[in-house]
Amino acid sequence: MTDPAGLRPVRTEDAFDLAAVARWLRHHGAEQEGFDPADFDGVPEVRQFSGGASNLTYLLSYPQRQVVLRRPPAGSKARSAHDMHREFYLQRQLKPLFGYVPAMIAFCADRSVLGSEFYVMERLNGTILRADPPAGFELGPDRARALCMELLDRLVELHSVDPDAAGLSGIGKGAGYVGRQVVGWSQRYVRARTENVGGFETVMAWLAVNQPADVRSCVIHNDFRLDNVVLAQEAVAPLRVAGVLDWEMATIGDPLMDLGGALAYWVQADDDAVFRSFRRQPTQLPGMLTRAEVVNYYTSRTGLALSPAGWTFYEVFGLFRLAVIAQQIYFRYFHRQSANEAFSKLHLAVRYLEERCGLLIGSHGVG
Repeated sequence: MTDPAGLRPVRTEDAFDLAAVARWLRHHGAEQEGFDPADFDGVPEVRQFSGGASNLTYLLSYPQRQVVLRRPPAGSKARSAHDMHREFYLQRQLKPLFGYVPAMIAFCADRSVLGSEFYVMERLNGTILRADPPAGFELGPDRARALCMELLDRLVELHSVDPDAAGLSGIGKGAGYVGRQVVGWSQRYVRARTENVGGFETVMAWLAVNQPADVRSCVIHNDFRLDNVVLAQEAVAPLRVAGVLDWEMATIGDPLMDLGGALAYWVQADDDAVFRSFRRQPTQLPGMLTRAEVVNYYTSRTGLALSPAGWTFYEVFGLFRLAVIAQQIYFRYFHRQSANEAFSKLHLAVRYLEERCGLLIGSHGVG
Protein backbone atom coordinates (compact mmCIF):
# COMPACT_ATOMS: atom_id res chain seq x y z
CA MET A 1 0.00 0.00 0.00
CA THR A 2 1.35 3.43 -0.97
CA ASP A 3 0.25 6.85 0.18
CA PRO A 4 -0.51 9.83 -2.12
CA ALA A 5 3.15 10.86 -2.04
CA GLY A 6 4.15 7.49 -3.50
CA LEU A 7 5.63 6.22 -0.22
CA ARG A 8 5.47 2.65 1.04
CA PRO A 9 7.36 0.31 3.37
CA VAL A 10 10.84 -0.58 2.11
CA ARG A 11 10.93 -3.65 -0.14
CA THR A 12 12.96 -6.50 1.36
CA GLU A 13 15.42 -6.51 -1.53
CA ASP A 14 15.96 -2.74 -1.17
CA ALA A 15 16.51 -2.68 2.62
CA PHE A 16 19.74 -1.38 4.17
CA ASP A 17 21.35 -0.91 7.59
CA LEU A 18 19.41 2.14 8.74
CA ALA A 19 21.36 2.51 11.99
CA ALA A 20 24.67 2.64 10.08
CA VAL A 21 23.32 5.31 7.75
CA ALA A 22 21.99 7.29 10.72
CA ARG A 23 25.41 7.25 12.39
CA TRP A 24 27.07 8.43 9.18
CA LEU A 25 24.49 11.17 8.59
CA ARG A 26 24.72 12.38 12.17
CA HIS A 27 28.43 13.01 11.58
CA HIS A 28 28.25 14.42 8.04
CA GLY A 29 24.80 15.97 7.70
CA ALA A 30 25.48 19.01 9.84
CA GLU A 31 28.24 20.05 7.41
CA GLN A 32 25.52 21.45 5.12
CA GLU A 33 24.59 25.07 5.77
CA GLY A 34 21.19 25.36 7.42
CA PHE A 35 21.33 22.01 9.17
CA ASP A 36 21.84 21.53 12.89
CA PRO A 37 23.39 18.37 14.41
CA ALA A 38 20.17 17.94 16.39
CA ASP A 39 18.32 17.50 13.08
CA PHE A 40 19.90 14.05 12.81
CA ASP A 41 19.61 12.75 16.37
CA GLY A 42 18.52 9.15 16.72
CA VAL A 43 17.49 6.66 14.04
CA PRO A 44 14.89 7.95 11.57
CA GLU A 45 11.82 6.20 10.25
CA VAL A 46 12.33 5.10 6.65
CA ARG A 47 9.91 4.62 3.76
CA GLN A 48 10.58 4.07 0.08
CA PHE A 49 9.32 6.12 -2.84
CA SER A 50 7.54 3.88 -5.30
CA GLY A 51 7.95 5.92 -8.48
CA GLY A 52 11.49 5.06 -9.60
CA ALA A 53 12.61 1.91 -11.40
CA SER A 54 16.30 2.80 -11.59
CA ASN A 55 18.06 4.48 -8.67
CA LEU A 56 16.26 3.90 -5.36
CA THR A 57 14.88 6.75 -3.28
CA TYR A 58 13.95 6.73 0.42
CA LEU A 59 12.42 9.22 2.83
CA LEU A 60 14.23 9.46 6.18
CA SER A 61 11.96 11.06 8.79
CA TYR A 62 13.51 12.60 11.90
CA PRO A 63 11.45 14.49 14.50
CA GLN A 64 12.93 17.80 13.31
CA ARG A 65 13.39 17.23 9.58
CA GLN A 66 12.77 14.94 6.62
CA VAL A 67 15.53 14.20 4.12
CA VAL A 68 15.82 11.97 1.05
CA LEU A 69 18.43 9.28 0.40
CA ARG A 70 19.37 8.11 -3.11
CA ARG A 71 21.27 4.92 -3.91
CA PRO A 72 21.69 2.51 -6.86
CA PRO A 73 19.74 -0.76 -6.99
CA ALA A 74 21.32 -4.07 -6.09
CA GLY A 75 22.78 -5.84 -9.11
CA SER A 76 23.04 -2.66 -11.19
CA LYS A 77 25.40 -3.05 -14.14
CA ALA A 78 25.31 0.22 -16.09
CA ARG A 79 27.53 2.37 -13.89
CA SER A 80 26.89 5.53 -15.91
CA ALA A 81 23.22 5.31 -14.95
CA HIS A 82 23.98 4.82 -11.26
CA ASP A 83 26.92 7.17 -10.59
CA MET A 84 25.92 8.69 -7.27
CA HIS A 85 28.77 11.17 -7.05
CA ARG A 86 28.09 12.52 -10.52
CA GLU A 87 24.39 12.94 -9.70
CA PHE A 88 25.24 14.68 -6.41
CA TYR A 89 27.86 16.95 -7.98
CA LEU A 90 25.66 17.97 -10.91
CA GLN A 91 22.79 19.04 -8.66
CA ARG A 92 25.07 20.88 -6.24
CA GLN A 93 26.60 22.87 -9.11
CA LEU A 94 23.30 23.52 -10.86
CA LYS A 95 21.36 24.69 -7.80
CA PRO A 96 22.59 28.34 -7.79
CA LEU A 97 21.56 28.83 -11.45
CA PHE A 98 18.45 26.64 -11.59
CA GLY A 99 16.72 26.98 -8.25
CA TYR A 100 14.38 24.02 -8.80
CA VAL A 101 17.10 21.53 -7.82
CA PRO A 102 16.94 20.11 -4.26
CA ALA A 103 19.71 21.22 -1.89
CA MET A 104 22.41 18.58 -1.50
CA ILE A 105 23.31 17.61 2.08
CA ALA A 106 26.08 14.98 1.96
CA PHE A 107 27.65 12.34 -0.29
CA CYS A 108 29.01 9.00 1.00
CA ALA A 109 31.74 7.18 -0.94
CA ASP A 110 32.29 4.62 1.85
CA ARG A 111 30.58 1.47 0.59
CA SER A 112 30.83 -0.19 4.01
CA VAL A 113 28.03 2.06 5.31
CA LEU A 114 25.25 0.95 2.97
CA GLY A 115 26.87 -1.40 0.46
CA SER A 116 27.13 1.26 -2.25
CA GLU A 117 27.75 4.96 -2.68
CA PHE A 118 24.77 7.15 -1.80
CA TYR A 119 23.82 10.74 -1.08
CA VAL A 120 21.31 12.63 1.01
CA MET A 121 19.39 15.74 -0.04
CA GLU A 122 16.59 17.95 1.23
CA ARG A 123 13.00 16.88 0.70
CA LEU A 124 10.96 19.13 -1.56
CA ASN A 125 7.39 19.32 -0.31
CA GLY A 126 4.54 19.60 -2.77
CA THR A 127 2.44 17.55 -5.16
CA ILE A 128 3.85 15.04 -7.64
CA LEU A 129 1.40 14.11 -10.37
CA ARG A 130 1.42 10.45 -11.25
CA ALA A 131 -0.99 8.60 -13.53
CA ASP A 132 -4.01 10.41 -12.11
CA PRO A 133 -4.27 13.61 -10.02
CA PRO A 134 -4.73 12.98 -6.29
CA ALA A 135 -8.16 13.40 -4.70
CA GLY A 136 -9.10 17.06 -4.40
CA PHE A 137 -6.48 18.24 -6.91
CA GLU A 138 -8.40 20.27 -9.48
CA LEU A 139 -7.00 19.94 -12.98
CA GLY A 140 -9.64 21.21 -15.37
CA PRO A 141 -8.82 22.12 -18.99
CA ASP A 142 -7.54 25.65 -18.26
CA ARG A 143 -5.27 24.53 -15.41
CA ALA A 144 -4.10 21.52 -17.40
CA ARG A 145 -3.07 23.71 -20.32
CA ALA A 146 -1.37 26.22 -18.01
CA LEU A 147 0.48 23.36 -16.29
CA CYS A 148 1.86 22.15 -19.63
CA MET A 149 3.19 25.62 -20.39
CA GLU A 150 4.68 25.98 -16.90
CA LEU A 151 6.42 22.63 -17.29
CA LEU A 152 7.81 23.53 -20.70
CA ASP A 153 8.90 26.97 -19.53
CA ARG A 154 11.00 25.28 -16.85
CA LEU A 155 12.56 23.02 -19.48
CA VAL A 156 13.36 26.06 -21.62
CA GLU A 157 14.86 27.74 -18.53
CA LEU A 158 17.03 24.70 -17.82
CA HIS A 159 18.24 24.61 -21.42
CA SER A 160 19.28 28.26 -21.10
CA VAL A 161 21.71 27.57 -18.21
CA ASP A 162 25.32 28.23 -19.20
CA PRO A 163 27.24 24.98 -18.49
CA ASP A 164 30.47 26.92 -17.97
CA ALA A 165 28.85 29.25 -15.43
CA ALA A 166 27.53 26.21 -13.56
CA GLY A 167 30.94 24.53 -13.58
CA LEU A 168 29.46 21.62 -15.54
CA SER A 169 31.16 21.80 -18.92
CA GLY A 170 33.41 18.92 -17.86
CA ILE A 171 30.55 16.42 -17.62
CA GLY A 172 29.88 16.58 -21.36
CA LYS A 173 31.93 15.17 -24.21
CA GLY A 174 31.62 18.01 -26.70
CA ALA A 175 30.09 18.03 -30.17
CA GLY A 176 28.58 14.87 -31.60
CA TYR A 177 26.09 14.23 -28.79
CA VAL A 178 23.35 12.92 -31.10
CA GLY A 179 25.68 10.43 -32.75
CA ARG A 180 27.06 9.21 -29.43
CA GLN A 181 23.53 8.66 -28.14
CA VAL A 182 22.50 6.61 -31.16
CA VAL A 183 25.58 4.41 -30.84
CA GLY A 184 25.49 4.22 -27.05
CA TRP A 185 21.81 3.29 -26.67
CA SER A 186 22.10 0.79 -29.51
CA GLN A 187 24.98 -0.91 -27.73
CA ARG A 188 23.06 -0.91 -24.45
CA TYR A 189 20.12 -2.60 -26.08
CA VAL A 190 22.29 -5.32 -27.61
CA ARG A 191 23.89 -6.01 -24.22
CA ALA A 192 20.54 -6.10 -22.40
CA ARG A 193 18.58 -8.08 -24.99
CA THR A 194 16.89 -11.25 -23.76
CA GLU A 195 15.49 -14.10 -25.81
CA ASN A 196 11.87 -12.88 -25.64
CA VAL A 197 12.27 -9.44 -27.29
CA GLY A 198 13.00 -8.27 -30.82
CA GLY A 199 16.33 -7.12 -32.17
CA PHE A 200 15.47 -3.47 -33.09
CA GLU A 201 17.84 -3.87 -36.06
CA THR A 202 15.69 -1.82 -38.45
CA VAL A 203 15.15 0.95 -35.91
CA MET A 204 18.83 1.19 -34.95
CA ALA A 205 19.90 1.25 -38.60
CA TRP A 206 17.35 3.98 -39.41
CA LEU A 207 18.49 6.12 -36.48
CA ALA A 208 22.12 5.76 -37.56
CA VAL A 209 21.35 6.86 -41.14
CA ASN A 210 18.91 9.68 -40.30
CA GLN A 211 20.60 11.31 -37.32
CA PRO A 212 20.86 15.13 -37.54
CA ALA A 213 23.72 17.26 -36.31
CA ASP A 214 23.48 18.69 -32.79
CA VAL A 215 21.34 21.84 -32.77
CA ARG A 216 23.31 23.17 -29.80
CA SER A 217 24.82 22.07 -26.49
CA CYS A 218 23.28 22.81 -23.08
CA VAL A 219 22.37 21.29 -19.72
CA ILE A 220 19.70 18.64 -20.28
CA HIS A 221 17.74 16.63 -17.72
CA ASN A 222 17.14 13.51 -19.85
CA ASP A 223 14.11 12.34 -17.83
CA PHE A 224 11.89 15.44 -17.79
CA ARG A 225 8.36 14.30 -16.89
CA LEU A 226 5.48 15.47 -14.73
CA ASP A 227 6.14 12.68 -12.23
CA ASN A 228 9.68 14.01 -11.80
CA VAL A 229 8.37 17.48 -10.96
CA VAL A 230 7.18 18.79 -7.59
CA LEU A 231 4.32 21.28 -7.79
CA ALA A 232 4.03 23.98 -5.14
CA GLN A 233 1.37 23.38 -2.49
CA GLU A 234 -0.99 26.09 -3.65
CA ALA A 235 -4.74 25.73 -3.92
CA VAL A 236 -5.26 28.37 -6.59
CA ALA A 237 -4.15 28.82 -10.19
CA PRO A 238 -1.67 29.06 -11.68
CA LEU A 239 0.14 25.83 -10.88
CA ARG A 240 3.84 26.40 -10.21
CA VAL A 241 6.83 24.07 -10.42
CA ALA A 242 8.63 24.05 -7.06
CA GLY A 243 11.29 21.49 -7.89
CA VAL A 244 12.65 19.01 -10.41
CA LEU A 245 13.81 15.56 -9.29
CA ASP A 246 15.74 12.54 -10.66
CA TRP A 247 18.85 14.02 -12.24
CA GLU A 248 20.66 10.70 -12.72
CA MET A 249 20.76 10.95 -16.53
CA ALA A 250 21.37 14.71 -16.76
CA THR A 251 24.31 15.84 -18.86
CA ILE A 252 25.47 18.37 -21.44
CA GLY A 253 23.75 17.58 -24.71
CA ASP A 254 21.26 18.43 -27.41
CA PRO A 255 18.01 20.05 -26.17
CA LEU A 256 15.82 18.41 -28.83
CA MET A 257 17.05 15.01 -27.67
CA ASP A 258 15.88 16.00 -24.18
CA LEU A 259 12.48 16.96 -25.56
CA GLY A 260 12.24 13.72 -27.55
CA GLY A 261 13.00 11.70 -24.44
CA ALA A 262 10.37 13.59 -22.47
CA LEU A 263 7.67 13.07 -25.09
CA ALA A 264 8.24 9.31 -25.18
CA TYR A 265 6.25 9.31 -21.93
CA TRP A 266 3.64 11.83 -23.13
CA VAL A 267 0.58 9.65 -23.72
CA GLN A 268 -2.38 11.56 -25.15
CA ALA A 269 -6.10 10.78 -25.25
CA ASP A 270 -6.19 9.53 -28.86
CA ASP A 271 -3.31 7.05 -28.52
CA ASP A 272 -4.00 3.33 -28.94
CA ALA A 273 -5.01 1.24 -25.95
CA VAL A 274 -1.58 -0.34 -25.50
CA PHE A 275 0.26 2.97 -25.40
CA ARG A 276 -2.40 4.38 -23.07
CA SER A 277 -1.58 1.52 -20.68
CA PHE A 278 1.96 2.98 -20.40
CA ARG A 279 0.64 6.24 -18.99
CA ARG A 280 2.42 7.49 -15.84
CA GLN A 281 1.21 11.10 -15.87
CA PRO A 282 -2.21 12.69 -16.55
CA THR A 283 -1.35 13.94 -20.03
CA GLN A 284 -4.58 12.49 -21.48
CA LEU A 285 -6.83 14.96 -19.65
CA PRO A 286 -8.81 17.66 -21.49
CA GLY A 287 -6.68 20.78 -21.88
CA MET A 288 -3.35 18.94 -21.91
CA LEU A 289 -1.22 19.78 -24.94
CA THR A 290 -0.75 17.09 -27.55
CA ARG A 291 2.78 16.00 -28.42
CA ALA A 292 2.66 18.15 -31.57
CA GLU A 293 1.52 21.16 -29.53
CA VAL A 294 4.34 20.55 -27.03
CA VAL A 295 6.89 20.59 -29.85
CA ASN A 296 5.39 23.75 -31.34
CA TYR A 297 5.33 25.55 -27.98
CA TYR A 298 8.91 24.55 -27.13
CA THR A 299 10.32 25.54 -30.51
CA SER A 300 8.45 28.86 -30.45
CA ARG A 301 10.00 29.65 -27.04
CA THR A 302 13.51 28.64 -28.08
CA GLY A 303 13.56 29.80 -31.69
CA LEU A 304 14.58 26.36 -32.93
CA ALA A 305 13.18 25.57 -36.40
CA LEU A 306 11.89 22.03 -36.81
CA SER A 307 9.68 20.44 -39.48
CA PRO A 308 7.32 17.53 -38.72
CA ALA A 309 9.60 15.25 -40.73
CA GLY A 310 12.59 16.55 -38.79
CA TRP A 311 10.83 15.81 -35.51
CA THR A 312 10.38 12.15 -36.49
CA PHE A 313 14.00 11.35 -35.64
CA TYR A 314 13.68 12.71 -32.10
CA GLU A 315 10.34 10.95 -31.56
CA VAL A 316 11.67 7.60 -32.75
CA PHE A 317 14.85 7.99 -30.74
CA GLY A 318 12.87 8.86 -27.59
CA LEU A 319 10.74 5.73 -27.94
CA PHE A 320 13.80 3.59 -28.69
CA ARG A 321 15.60 4.95 -25.64
CA LEU A 322 12.51 4.21 -23.53
CA ALA A 323 12.57 0.64 -24.84
CA VAL A 324 16.23 0.29 -23.88
CA ILE A 325 15.58 1.62 -20.37
CA ALA A 326 12.68 -0.84 -19.98
CA GLN A 327 14.82 -3.68 -21.29
CA GLN A 328 17.71 -2.88 -18.95
CA ILE A 329 15.29 -3.03 -16.02
CA TYR A 330 13.70 -6.23 -17.35
CA PHE A 331 17.19 -7.72 -17.78
CA ARG A 332 17.67 -7.48 -14.01
CA TYR A 333 14.36 -9.27 -13.42
CA PHE A 334 15.04 -11.89 -16.11
CA HIS A 335 18.42 -12.75 -14.55
CA ARG A 336 16.95 -12.77 -11.00
CA GLN A 337 18.86 -9.71 -9.89
CA SER A 338 15.48 -8.26 -8.86
CA ALA A 339 12.36 -9.97 -7.56
CA ASN A 340 10.14 -6.95 -8.19
CA GLU A 341 7.08 -8.32 -10.01
CA ALA A 342 6.36 -4.85 -11.41
CA PHE A 343 9.22 -5.54 -13.84
CA SER A 344 7.99 -8.96 -15.00
CA LYS A 345 6.02 -7.77 -18.06
CA LEU A 346 8.39 -5.09 -19.33
CA HIS A 347 9.49 -7.29 -22.23
CA LEU A 348 5.99 -6.88 -23.67
CA ALA A 349 6.40 -3.10 -23.57
CA VAL A 350 9.74 -3.42 -25.35
CA ARG A 351 8.15 -5.45 -28.15
CA TYR A 352 5.35 -2.90 -28.52
CA LEU A 353 7.80 0.00 -28.66
CA GLU A 354 9.71 -1.65 -31.49
CA GLU A 355 6.45 -1.85 -33.45
CA ARG A 356 5.61 1.78 -32.66
CA CYS A 357 9.02 2.96 -33.84
CA GLY A 358 8.57 1.01 -37.06
CA LEU A 359 5.18 2.56 -37.72
CA LEU A 360 6.55 6.07 -37.22
CA ILE A 361 9.44 5.41 -39.57
CA GLY A 362 7.13 4.02 -42.23
CA SER A 363 4.35 6.57 -41.91
CA HIS A 364 6.64 9.57 -42.32
CA GLY A 365 8.55 8.12 -45.21
CA VAL A 366 11.84 9.45 -43.83
CA GLY A 367 15.24 8.06 -44.74
